[in-house]
Amino acid sequence: MNAVTAERYDESCLLRPGNTNCGGCGMSIGLTMLGRALAGEDYVLVIPACCGIVTAGAFPTTSYNVPVIASTFASAPAFASGVAAVNDLNPVTGAKPQQVFCWAGDGGTYDIGMATLSAAAERNENLVYICYDNEIYGNTGGQRSSATPAAARTATTPGGKTEWKKDIIEIMAAHRVPYAATLSIAHPEDFQDKIRKALRIDGFRFFLVHAPCPTGWKTEPAESVELVRLAVNSGVFPLYEVHDGVDYRINVEADGTDPAEYYDRQKRFAGREFDVESVKNWLQSRNERLRKLAKS
Repeated sequence: MNAVTAERYDESCLLRPGNTNCGGCGMSIGLTMLGRALAGEDYVLVIPACCGIVTAGAFPTTSYNVPVIASTFASAPAFASGVAAVNDLNPVTGAKPQQVFCWAGDGGTYDIGMATLSAAAERNENLVYICYDNEIYGNTGGQRSSATPAAARTATTPGGKTEWKKDIIEIMAAHRVPYAATLSIAHPEDFQDKIRKALRIDGFRFFLVHAPCPTGWKTEPAESVELVRLAVNSGVFPLYEVHDGVDYRINVEADGTDPAEYYDRQKRFAGREFDVESVKNWLQSRNERLRKLAKS
């Protein structure tokens, strides 16, 4: 997209037309919300191998409206740490400091990128890391990751995954990072408030966005936002934040919606292997622990 065409889009338009993202893609919706939350800010994205880097177009064109650095699969936090260090060495007098964001999928966060993610968090690098969690390796055909929930069928778990989903927020909280929080594309006000809050905090900040992938989840594109709303309402995906690794705050309380409705609308959970009652018991235990942490 050339400069003349780019003038048609305001500063909140992070992901411009011309990308090849699928209909109903939670990542695309998340990028749109992120752009709105960051309107008026000077920022750069570091994106590892994932749908977010390949669907925006091949060099020399791009659908992104801000500078983007493509990193290797495992190294987005290391790349971003370097960008943040250079910014500190070359401050611009009178200008807002440039914000450095990582935008990565669950494969590059929970699994392949875990070492560099942990290292950047331990060093308290001054950057914002956002994982759009579609719970699979969406860019390569929908294989299992450690973010995949139990019983979900993928290309590499055709009979359903047998392990529980890794709790990445708890891992970040254990690093005592200044701020970690979950985000939902069904709650745009909460999304924007948390992003804006993060801009007022120095150090390492981590976000987890629940991002449906209709192809991998075996759902209809038009249902994506409704699905993640069900996830919040039923306690499948709690909206909460953790300050300094110890101060827990629940942002949206579950309203008692039966989790079965969330699972029933996804064909990836179809089959005799899926025991919804055991999942409910696990969710109840996890959410009770979260409420105790928030009260304490």
